[in-house]
Amino acid sequence: MSLQSTDQIADLLTRIRNAIMVGKTEIRVPTSKLKVAVIDGLKKSGYLAGYKLEKSAPRDTLCVIINEEGKNPTITEIEKVSKPGRRVYAGVEEIPTVKSGRGIVLLSTSKGIMTGQEAKKNRLGGEILVRVY
Repeated sequence: MSLQSTDQIADLLTRIRNAIMVGKTEIRVPTSKLKVAVIDGLKKSGYLAGYKLEKSAPRDTLCVIINEEGKNPTITEIEKVSKPGRRVYAGVEEIPTVKSGRGIVLLSTSKGIMTGQEAKKNRLGGEILVRVY
C-alpha cells in the first residue's frame, strides 16, 4: 500500500465517510500538517470527538475518533469542495452557508485553516476545502 495520495484531504474525507457508513468509531491515516488542521477544525466545530497523533515507523499516524462508543456520529454529509482539477475560491462576502447555518465550510486562508464563520469574522477569503453537515 502506498502512503502517498494525490489529494490527501479527499482521501481523509472518504475514509471518514466510509467509517461512518460501516459503524466504525475511529480511523487511522498517515499524518500531515494539512490533515491535522482539517481534523482540528472539525473537532472545534463539534463534528468529531477528537484525534491523537501516534508515532510510528516510516510516518506518524493520525488516529481520528469520529464519535464516542455507543453514540451516533454527528456528521451526516461531508464532501470536498475544491478539487485538484477545479479549485474553488471565495471572498469574504461569498463564503457560503451550509444548510441554513446548520453546517460549516472549512477554508484555507492566509492565516491558516478556519471555518467560514471565523473567516467572516476575521474578514478573510480563501479556498473552500470542505463542506460538512
